[in-house]
Amino acid sequence: MRLSVLILTKNEEKNIERAIKSVLPVADEIVVLDSGSTDKTVDIAKNLGAKVYFREFDNYKSQRNYGLSLCNGEWILVLDADEELSSKLQESVEKQLKNPSYDCYEVPRRTYYLGRFLKYVWYPEYRKRLFKKNKAYYEGKLHEEVICKGKVGRLEGDLYHYSYKNLYHQFVKTVDYAQKMAEIMYSQGKRFKLYKLIFNPFIIFFKLYFLKLGFLEGVRGLIIAFSGFLYVFLKYAFLYELQLKEKYKDKLWR
Repeated sequence: MRLSVLILTKNEEKNIERAIKSVLPVADEIVVLDSGSTDKTVDIAKNLGAKVYFREFDNYKSQRNYGLSLCNGEWILVLDADEELSSKLQESVEKQLKNPSYDCYEVPRRTYYLGRFLKYVWYPEYRKRLFKKNKAYYEGKLHEEVICKGKVGRLEGDLYHYSYKNLYHQFVKTVDYAQKMAEIMYSQGKRFKLYKLIFNPFIIFFKLYFLKLGFLEGVRGLIIAFSGFLYVFLKYAFLYELQLKEKYKDKLWR
């Protein structure tokens, strides 16, 4: 078996069919690791020929590493349920598997945002997604990262990413990620600094809107830059809150 595709899911009935169909031309095996879907995700995946397994979710690193152990292919392609391979990326995967030059491959990810694909900001977001089995594993608590034990190359063709249902969904996730990152920072011994709360949000806004050419995306780029600003601001605000809770115990939070 040459290529296994791994997809993690939970309540992805609106996305999973698109994701699986995009890898059918290249996959010898499709492994879906579900963490308790209550919609039609599992049925859709099984009907499309995927092998579906269940594991209670604890964190992305453990979930993905367990998923890798379920794959039987010599090569593994990792796909999120809200992604799909472009036709050019399909061709690139097939070409490289015939005569691979590297142990791991990065792919450029292009995000679909507010009605169309972005051209500048958030692109290309290179992600290590194709690798030999036993040549890579995942590390990291919130934003897990592929650690590759070998040479890394790049594939041609975009990985399409349908990240947010709408702006409400985007900003709910922004707040959630900011809070989780603050908890991780606090657990690592990092403490609140006022200057970071004041200056770092403006730094990320400047980076996204000007350096990453967000201004060329029009209003969409402005919203993205502001979401980055909000994420960084809230991250440090939540860190400050955690320190207050520790300092005052239950005096302020009863």
